[in-house]
Amino acid sequence: MRHLMSPLDFSVDELEKLFDLANDIEKNREKYSHACNGKKLATCFYEPSTRTRLSFESAMLSLGGSVLGFSDANSSSAAKGESVSDTIRMISCYADICAMRHPKEGAPMVASTHSRIPVINAGDGGHQHPTQTLTDLLTIRSLKGRLNNFTIGLCGDLKFGRTVHSLINALSRYDNITFIFVSPEELRIPEYITDNLKEQNIPYKEVISLEEVMPELDLLYMTRVQRERFFNEEDYVRLKDFYILNKEKMSLAKPDMLVLHPLPRVNEISVEVDDDERAVYFKQVQYGVYVRMALILTLLEIDVNSL
Repeated sequence: MRHLMSPLDFSVDELEKLFDLANDIEKNREKYSHACNGKKLATCFYEPSTRTRLSFESAMLSLGGSVLGFSDANSSSAAKGESVSDTIRMISCYADICAMRHPKEGAPMVASTHSRIPVINAGDGGHQHPTQTLTDLLTIRSLKGRLNNFTIGLCGDLKFGRTVHSLINALSRYDNITFIFVSPEELRIPEYITDNLKEQNIPYKEVISLEEVMPELDLLYMTRVQRERFFNEEDYVRLKDFYILNKEKMSLAKPDMLVLHPLPRVNEISVEVDDDERAVYFKQVQYGVYVRMALILTLLEIDVNSL
């Protein structure tokens, strides 16, 4: 039995197989529509989510399975003080696989050590968001045709953004990737990440100005400044509109540069950018369903060759 706590839990070769499966699902939805008949997915979300929870639910329903769970800690026994380990022991009696989001870093890992079913980390605090990273990688591979030889700019909240941290770790395993970190001083990328890049001799630079680096980028990964990660409202208000991607900034970019965003967005990408064919963040959402379908099939060890 396997769990998914980090994108690094899968080797590069295993990821290639997962993405090949996701691309096959994209082309042959009907073929997989009954692959999980009789299987149940539990979505245990101790923190609000729209995209991730609904993406998991859509993925399981598209495979012919069913879904149960909760979307808020207050609507679960956690409100009465039940521990994560007790909750997953109970969930193991009801479901075949579990997707868990939790505000505390490491909570899904704790759950996995007490679980009798595969557990997927659907986001833990500011730490990891592996299925978003799988979504990002599948989007890049599907639209760029590769996961190597490019320069990627990551812009916005690089300090608290778990999607950013996971993506950097995952892309570090591919050849000839250059990172450009674009953020205000207060939201700079954590030192442990830049230390890891230095150790691996992976090129990166940190800048404040997005306009300055736009012409260099093959990919731009925008993120929102997250109100829920701030200790005071003043700092959030001061930084929330630090970067706004608009048509003027897009005019500085390469004609084939892609703009990704884990969503939800607030003000960091102007709606006028949505019509630009380089804006692929809503395509990203669809790829998220395909990769979660592939992940569920893989962790449940369903023989896709017999479908």
